[in-house]
Amino acid sequence: MRTIFVLFDSLNRRALEAYGGTAIATPNFARLARRSITFDNHYVGSLPCMPARRDMHTGRLNFLHRGWGPLEPFDNSFAALLNGSGTYSHLISDHFHYWGDGGATYHNRYDTYEFIRGQEGDPWKAMVQPPWDRWREMYHPQQFTDQRRHKLSRHMVNREFIREYADFPSVRCFDAGLEFLQANRDAPDWLLHLETFDPHEPFHAPAEFRKPYPTRYRGPVFDWPPYARVNESDAECEEIRANYAAIVALCDHELGRLLDFMDREAMWDDTALVVTTDHGFLLGEHDWWAKNVMPCYNEVAHIPLFFHHPALAHRAGERCAKLTQTIDVMPTLLDIAGAPVPKGVTGQSLLAMLQQDKPGREAAIYGVFGSAVNVTDGRYTYFLYPPDMHGGNLYQYTLMPMHLRGMFSAEELRDATLTAPLPYFNDVPVLRVPATPKSPFYNHQGPGVQNDTVTVLYDLHDDPGQTRPIDDAATAARLRALAVREMRRADAPAEYLQRMGLAHADR
Repeated sequence: MRTIFVLFDSLNRRALEAYGGTAIATPNFARLARRSITFDNHYVGSLPCMPARRDMHTGRLNFLHRGWGPLEPFDNSFAALLNGSGTYSHLISDHFHYWGDGGATYHNRYDTYEFIRGQEGDPWKAMVQPPWDRWREMYHPQQFTDQRRHKLSRHMVNREFIREYADFPSVRCFDAGLEFLQANRDAPDWLLHLETFDPHEPFHAPAEFRKPYPTRYRGPVFDWPPYARVNESDAECEEIRANYAAIVALCDHELGRLLDFMDREAMWDDTALVVTTDHGFLLGEHDWWAKNVMPCYNEVAHIPLFFHHPALAHRAGERCAKLTQTIDVMPTLLDIAGAPVPKGVTGQSLLAMLQQDKPGREAAIYGVFGSAVNVTDGRYTYFLYPPDMHGGNLYQYTLMPMHLRGMFSAEELRDATLTAPLPYFNDVPVLRVPATPKSPFYNHQGPGVQNDTVTVLYDLHDDPGQTRPIDDAATAARLRALAVREMRRADAPAEYLQRMGLAHADR
């Protein structure tokens, strides 16, 4: 079987016409919805970028025992498993975190891979003496720095070499994807994982995609919102949102090129297509930009998913209301290829669910390591925070002690112990490293950056924008019990339940 797996980054489902969006023209996502089954209750699992990808590779949640990190020696990766079952896999991506310390074990699981350079802080082009004075005038103060290794300055360097449509990394990703399809269209049994960092910030798109979204803003380049509360002027907020609109429109255009190829080559008859994202993005809703540092609102957690399979072609255009999440990607890709799903996978195959009319999940839990354990049943969302965010009982379990941009420090590792494996670690003992303020993680993506850490319950039916918390003790108790059940199903470490005040919850 042939499969195309398209993964965007930070794609807000509310931006898409297929999900009711009206502010951005996304005709190709709407076209995709007419060709596929659109999932209306698809949620994230582990956050942010690389934790989400580990979920997708392994079919298991990892945010209960690990922050940002590589695939581990005991992990099952769908790409490696496909190879063992006779299916060729190829990765095309401009997501430079795959090549950083905290993601460096993912791409080698594929038979072949292609790295497209230039996104965000990718250390791509060498510039020993950058034009700091020119850039200081060119960029908004919030996205300028003269620190050489900072992601902002690296992006300013990269941007000097990305000017025309054909230069943009996402465009080059789809160029490479179409080249793969042209060369391998008739070959049997392959998976193409076609991934782009867009529409992740900075929201830098070709001028022709930005033109349809004018604003009142007249200042320097401002297309990189902070991970912070909204403090910008109305005009600056308009500018950021318009730049996000432009880059979503670019993603829609690139998707359209793929759909055109599938139309010309009649690939809908013999090729499966999965299109989704890792998480969404806040664009001022709830007075926040971005993700990670605030509660996991649905703008981040409730994400798009489109699925086409030739055996389900008669159901094209349908909507699926069953509750699903990112860990379901891995068993789905294996099922499409006819490969066995390993023991311990807690995701479910979407193909089997649709073909056999299996129920979706009763509940899904999701979140950032060390923050809330969020739970939804599709009707309600419950943000369940630990009684004391800085109360300890937080450990990273790993044999790959890497952070986002660097290794665990010697200071961190001095407190590590070699401990017995958790149930899904294939009997491999691992390092148990305390997650404390001495860790770079703690104040970057962990408890040290969390805000608004109050346990709250929302009714999505009456309040889809999650603006009015409700007081419903019975529903809160039910969701709390579902969260405990799902944490145990995911083999959460015992101390994580203690940290959350759930150690004595009824089994």
